[in-house]
Order: sequence, then structure tokens, then C-alpha cells
Amino acid sequence: MKSMWQESTRREMQERLRSLTTDRPPKWGRFSAPQMVVHVVDSFRSALGDLHVESKNLPLRYTPLKQLVIYVLPFPKNAPTAPELLARKPGDWAADIEALGTLMGRFAIVKPGGAWPVHAAFGSLTGTQWGILMYRHADHHFRQFGI
Repeated sequence: MKSMWQESTRREMQERLRSLTTDRPPKWGRFSAPQMVVHVVDSFRSALGDLHVESKNLPLRYTPLKQLVIYVLPFPKNAPTAPELLARKPGDWAADIEALGTLMGRFAIVKPGGAWPVHAAFGSLTGTQWGILMYRHADHHFRQFGI
């Protein structure tokens, strides 16, 4: 299973990110490409503990649903999103793209066995789960824009 812990996966994600253009239309949803990039940046900031996202008491916090969503089920299109991950407006395109690339790299140098923030929807996650979830979330949005 692909994970942000795998160097080959990070390289693939970086290449896909470099192919994105600011005017690329989405295949679904309401995000523009700049809005999607900022959303994914903020999701990485949340995973790294740099952005607090208020916890929700959702069924996703519990086994087996948590495992099904993280490991098996496709991410739903147009799913509800935490307001904190929608609040920030895009800035300079090049700076936002660079920020996402930097955060992907920064995520990779954190040790998976260390302490991780509590995910707002999924609750406590291991580093392994965070790595898979972050890949799957970014991949979902990259596919949204055909990259």
C-alpha cells in the first residue's frame, strides 16, 4: 500500500504536483486548483501538528470503519471537510506549490513511531496510518485535477 513514508511515492507525488497548473479545471467538486493546493497544504500542516483542527466525534473514529476508510474504501467525492481546512485563501501560486512540496518532505523526515496529533475525524492514528492517509488524501485531490 502506498504511503508518504515511501521515497518512490513522495517522488511520484512531487512530479504530479509539478504538472498541476493554476487554471486546470476539476473533474468534480468546487475547488479551484489553487484552493485544492492550499487545502492539501493545510492537511499536511494538521498532520504535523502545525494547524489545530477541532476534533469531531464521528463513527470514523472507531474500528472497523476507521480501517476501512484509511485502507480500503475510495475517498468520497464532495465529502464534508473541517472548516479549518477550507478557511485559508490561496496566495501566490508558486509559493503554495513550494509549500506543499516542502511539507511532503518534512512529513517524510518525522519518525512514524513517534507521537502524532489526533486526527479530527479519525481520532488517534499511528504513524503508519498517517502516512497512508496523507498519501490517499493528496492522491484523491490530485486525481480530482487529473494529475
